Amino acid sequence: MHRLDGSSGQIPGTTPAIPGMFPAMFPLATGQPFGALPVMPVQAMTQQATRHARRVYVGGLPPTANEQSVATFFSQVMAAIGGNTAGPGDAVVNVYINHEKKFAFVEMRSVEEASNAMALDGIIFEGAPVKVRRPSDYNPSLAATLGPSQPNPNLNLAAVGLTPGSAGGLEGPDRIFVGGLPYYFTEAQVRELLESFGPLRGFDLVKDRETGNSKGYAFCVYQDLSVTDIACAALNGIKMGDKTLTVRRANQGTNQPKPEQESVLLHAQQQIALQKLMLQPGAVSTKVLCLTQVVSPEELINDEDYEDIMEDMRGEGEKFGTLVNVVIPRPRPNDAAPGVGKVFLEYADIDSATKARAGLNGRKFGGNQVVAVFYPENKFAQGEYDD
Repeated sequence: MHRLDGSSGQIPGTTPAIPGMFPAMFPLATGQPFGALPVMPVQAMTQQATRHARRVYVGGLPPTANEQSVATFFSQVMAAIGGNTAGPGDAVVNVYINHEKKFAFVEMRSVEEASNAMALDGIIFEGAPVKVRRPSDYNPSLAATLGPSQPNPNLNLAAVGLTPGSAGGLEGPDRIFVGGLPYYFTEAQVRELLESFGPLRGFDLVKDRETGNSKGYAFCVYQDLSVTDIACAALNGIKMGDKTLTVRRANQGTNQPKPEQESVLLHAQQQIALQKLMLQPGAVSTKVLCLTQVVSPEELINDEDYEDIMEDMRGEGEKFGTLVNVVIPRPRPNDAAPGVGKVFLEYADIDSATKARAGLNGRKFGGNQVVAVFYPENKFAQGEYDD
């Protein structure tokens, strides 16, 4: 496509403007009859007149961002949400980045595509949510004559982890970004963690469109908006395996300061949240503890070895309280016995089981690091060991 010099907006050797159009914006090329207006020059002329309505401001970019990465990202997400209305190809035609102030102007092919891009406010770019706004030279009244000024309501925002109605300038200030989640955390586990601070009004764990697997980040809004800062302070910075949770209001930058007066609250709430995390997936306390990675099926075949293991487990378990029962499922010939490889410790009360969980989880037995979780009492009573 022919690109004009941005200073003139004119094609040399032109005739007067077409009546009813923008003055001097759509002149006819020399020698062209009125009815044969060439498409390309009109398209080129339109570029300068519509630029203010085709650009979007993107703020809060990470230092690693460059023109190419921003252009590629926004072209991809525009295609993913169904926001490309100007035909095949990339929606982004130009990117200007101000590295010092961490913002960019992203120029789209059409006014309609720029309006669709406004729905991407809060999208995660290279691990951080970015702001998407209209540029300061945007003229709403003029833009309204050039094309749609609002995003298409049928955009598939869920494909890129956004909730319809919460973005595009309409998102609330209390929307929380939760990043750094272990990929193996299920939707129910993440929701349960977040709900330890109060019921949620909205929740979305972002997943890969092709595999359905978690992408490691989520968004939520609490019913009680006063909980927002407490949850952010409590969860932000907690280590999960080799990951560290990043939890903050979605419309705040990565360098969110923590007020000194919140330090006591932060410490207390982190302890609550950490306990909650460590208890997954057996978060609800019961009298029954299930240990995994303690024994292998091969060790349970020989009767003498089995009795030795039972005594060891009983001796360890009794250190934490009154032990009612020890169950170690054994392999059966030609049959897949449920629960083989697990050790179940039933205590007289929940307090003892809680102490045992704290004392045994992470301990080394035979070179293996034990994982201890609470087990449903009703399933244990019915002999169901395969949960």
